[in-house]
Amino acid sequence: MSRSPGRPVLRVLRLGLLPFSEALVEQRRCARALRPEAGGGRDSLLLCEHRPVYTEGIRGGSGQDEARLRALGADFHRTDRGGLITFHGPGQLVCYPVLDLRRLRRSLRAYVCGLEGAVIRLCRGLGLEAARAPETGVWVQERKICAIGVHCSCYITHHGLALNCSTDLSWFRHIVPCGIVGKGVTSLTAELGREVTVDEVIPRFLEAFQEEFGCAVEYEDNHMTAAPM
Repeated sequence: MSRSPGRPVLRVLRLGLLPFSEALVEQRRCARALRPEAGGGRDSLLLCEHRPVYTEGIRGGSGQDEARLRALGADFHRTDRGGLITFHGPGQLVCYPVLDLRRLRRSLRAYVCGLEGAVIRLCRGLGLEAARAPETGVWVQERKICAIGVHCSCYITHHGLALNCSTDLSWFRHIVPCGIVGKGVTSLTAELGREVTVDEVIPRFLEAFQEEFGCAVEYEDNHMTAAPM
């Protein structure tokens, strides 16, 4: 992927299928490297899938039993992202942008709107009418297809978004996803009536992200298992 003059260039790291805890370590490492005292490293997009895990954000208070969820065979983590409880697992594209928002010239609110916008572009490119709703995330009617929860400190972001591609949606039945009562979850596979894999979606997602944020991306040699755009 070529650099474009005047556009921020983000590196893409594909981490594969890994536990949430390992991805969190990598996010924090990238975030530390971005701080001025560390020399101001590179903005990154970390792409991965997770082994089954329920994560809860700083709002907490879900009242949902950690022991019960672990008994299902999933991990459980409390995190410092926004939002309530959700599920991550195989077949779900998880993107953790570790960015200095000053380089993108975005406020935190505009950044979250940009994440939503990138996923909406992707979905519409696949022929799926997705949209925003009063609740954060991306929706197909009353069904959430992409959850978003971020953390920002000193303009540096981590955590991010989780787009259901071919996710086993039965994991969501054991929680109230994102604390939203009366609405469901869905996936690209369920909506389009064919299997839509993470590998198929990644190039489309990166294209949509670049269009939404006016940036360019390039793959990092380390961690890379990527298909080209």
